Amino acid sequence: MDTLLHAGIHAAKTPDKPAYIMADSGVTVTYGELEARSNQCAHLFRAHGLKRGDSIALCLENHPWFLALCWGAHRAGLYYTCIATHLTGTEAAYIVNDCGAHLFIGSPARADAADGVLAADTQVDHFLMVDEAQPGFESLDTAIDGFPTTPLADQCPGADMLYSSGTTGRPKGVRVELSKDPLGTPSPGLKLLSALYGLSSDNVYLSPAPLYHAAPLRFTLSFLAFGATAIVMERFDPERALALIEQHKVTHSQWVPTMFIRMLKLPETVRQGRDLSSHRVAIHAAAPCPIPVKEQMIEWWGPIIREYYAGTEGNGITVIDSQDWLAHKGSVGKALLGQVRICGEDGEELPAGEVGTIHFSDGNDFAYYNDPEKTAASRNRHGWTTLGDVGYVDAEGYLYLTDRKAHMIISGGVNIYPQEVENLLVGHPQVLDAAVFGIPHPDLGEQVHAAVQPIADATMKRDLEDELLAFCRDNLSHVKCPKSLELIADMPRQANGKLYKQKLKARYWLAS
Repeated sequence: MDTLLHAGIHAAKTPDKPAYIMADSGVTVTYGELEARSNQCAHLFRAHGLKRGDSIALCLENHPWFLALCWGAHRAGLYYTCIATHLTGTEAAYIVNDCGAHLFIGSPARADAADGVLAADTQVDHFLMVDEAQPGFESLDTAIDGFPTTPLADQCPGADMLYSSGTTGRPKGVRVELSKDPLGTPSPGLKLLSALYGLSSDNVYLSPAPLYHAAPLRFTLSFLAFGATAIVMERFDPERALALIEQHKVTHSQWVPTMFIRMLKLPETVRQGRDLSSHRVAIHAAAPCPIPVKEQMIEWWGPIIREYYAGTEGNGITVIDSQDWLAHKGSVGKALLGQVRICGEDGEELPAGEVGTIHFSDGNDFAYYNDPEKTAASRNRHGWTTLGDVGYVDAEGYLYLTDRKAHMIISGGVNIYPQEVENLLVGHPQVLDAAVFGIPHPDLGEQVHAAVQPIADATMKRDLEDELLAFCRDNLSHVKCPKSLELIADMPRQANGKLYKQKLKARYWLAS
């Protein structure tokens, strides 16, 4: 893979080929249009004084401008920070200020966040908005009008600067050193994705998740680098996703376990009513997948499902295909980048089979931007790095995730990892989603509590709470079982599968 890979090269060869298609609206952006728009954006950024190594931020839903803006920033040598659209204006402004953005792009659909950034004391000196601009913002269409559609004379590669999910504490950005190679030089990450998943111009890639997350953004841009076509869902809907695979003859896709669960809850006639024969690679990550869920997905889709474990930080990665997973059920695979180290509280490596904090050695280094304390806390005395997840390796070196350390419940001195209980609950036919966490207890310190989102027709079922508690007692040891359970209408979960347990826990702990 020695040739340069980027959208401009494909625009010169196949200008009318769709680069990406917005699934619901049908808006199609060709490679020729992507090249022209991104070049205009790059010239616009330069006109506002932004030079290599400077930053911009955007807070957009999955919008036709999203990828063009990122590619424009990338070819101008800028850092581009994509902000989660569910954040409040105050939270968005914190990220804009922390990343050092001098230009911000918002959306009328996320006006609250955009207005919060506008009103905050930041270093931003230019505010743009897609579609109809609100007061204080300039229309992006107006702003780029008249700028050249040809590349910058000094175009050079930029990079994303993305932020952790912030499920515990404020999110922190991960900033990497910009490459000095010519624009389009394949990065080690791009080479790895190509080798793992067979990226090519013949691919059709389905992206069902928000582009502001690391995996959807990076995977989509990687497929575009190879000249593939991406189908971008504005929002995930399980039945619609299956229809899109059939309609566009999707070859590759990426999911999170909650999406699998929602597709499996569809009626059998719906699940089996679509032609999925074009589908060759289905990638998933972001959260542990319950074993019964993955078993059913492999039975349904065949051995096309690939899993990886990694983080925005990029310090290491493990991978596993369907065949290896069936032989090591529950594993997220063996290390492909770095070496997995399971460490105890003293920072020393534990033997195979023992649960501890997952570290990587010999992988990529990283730092949290503007936070040397958090950076230092992510390393042990050996210099091995961790994302805060807990798990173990078996005798063959396969990694198994247990949970995040921050989610652990300590009840009566016993450590309880809620992921196991959650995996059991979502396997119940009446359950769509579940969260398990600790709530105050006068004697035990914490007791195990479950919040459950039932499937639509189970909401009014009598005695469902008792049925689910009994289901847990029949399948788990007593100490792990929830002592209380509540039914909720909607789980506070990001579209990338990350669960905001703090929102569920807050009312219990604030009242204690």
